[in-house]
Amino acid sequence: MTQQERSWWFVNGKVVTPTTVVDPGWVRVVNGQIVEVGSGLPQGLPTDDSPHVVDLHEGWLLPGFIDMHVHGGDGADVMDGTPQSIRRIAYFHASHGTTGWLPTTLTATDESIRQSLRAVARVQQESTVDAEGITGARILGVHLEGPMISVKHKGAQNPEYILPPDWDVVRGWLDEVPGLVRKVTMAPELKGALPVIRALAAEGVIVSIGHTDATLDETLAAVTAGARHITHLFNAMTGLHHRAGGVVGAALLENRVVCELIVDGRHVDFPIVRLVTRLKGARQLVLITDAIAAAGKTDGHYNLGGLEVTVDQGCAYLAHGGNLAGSTLTMDVAIRNLVTKVGVAMPDAVAMASATPARELDLDEKGNIAVGMDADLVWLDAAFSVLGTWVEGAKVFIR
Repeated sequence: MTQQERSWWFVNGKVVTPTTVVDPGWVRVVNGQIVEVGSGLPQGLPTDDSPHVVDLHEGWLLPGFIDMHVHGGDGADVMDGTPQSIRRIAYFHASHGTTGWLPTTLTATDESIRQSLRAVARVQQESTVDAEGITGARILGVHLEGPMISVKHKGAQNPEYILPPDWDVVRGWLDEVPGLVRKVTMAPELKGALPVIRALAAEGVIVSIGHTDATLDETLAAVTAGARHITHLFNAMTGLHHRAGGVVGAALLENRVVCELIVDGRHVDFPIVRLVTRLKGARQLVLITDAIAAAGKTDGHYNLGGLEVTVDQGCAYLAHGGNLAGSTLTMDVAIRNLVTKVGVAMPDAVAMASATPARELDLDEKGNIAVGMDADLVWLDAAFSVLGTWVEGAKVFIR
């Protein structure tokens, strides 16, 4: 695809901007960037049947979703450690509106983690700003989920490979592909965790508190040390009790942390999601999928980090123990649930899926529909199903 072919007009839709919904609205894209946003009908629109004019048919045009916590999809897993699996996951989630993602590892052997990092790096390097390399959601870095976590709150992580906090080990992963690791989930109550948190924060890595038995005070100490994120709030952590605030209590109190939410109605009940959105607001919440290889596939038996997983009616559980094991959620469904079942206004829901994660990742050019931003766009119909996805002006999915 040439640069000229990456010129697009999007017209006749509900365009969600950082401040409002423009209805009807239009957006013009040139060479991967948004150059104009307006209301009504644009001037200078090609009069022929140009393939680069997209009639949105009164559907939604949103900034592309950024998923900071993705293990897999369409039968592939990040821990497969192959470029083929990374590409497959990236395309699958792009078909559900995700334009940027953090491939997420699991608690595993050192070599397995390094192999996955190398596979991600290879695919990331393949993608170029010139559209031919963009065949799925853009890789924005890697999220290491574990292995320095609590055995008590391991969730669906393999306990065989859990490690104590050790900066030399973490430094080795950061050095495997310099600049690739953007986020690390760890348990701050473990001995030696706080120095590792400080060191990661100094490197510009997002430290996320998760899979943890921390008290409220231990959580706040981690925030003081530099932790700024909570991994899948409520899940695999100490909950909120009126005499023991736990991680959840600290997360709701502390304005310096951004919290992840899995809005599938299984990990967190919808009324509790409503409560959290009222307390934290769109600038301190991010939607994630925590999707595993089973996302997009039928019910059945799957593997997650060496553990057997059973998917029944779209819900993933460990075959032994029954713990929730990630999800089969996609970001378009998360948005639909947040708007239709929780009652969140579309601009706020979009902020949680796009602007807030972009801000956390220091991506000033992503996360909003505005002049000068990357043309990461998703077209939804009235039922919130994805009709098209564009990554930096390149069409990667159309239904």
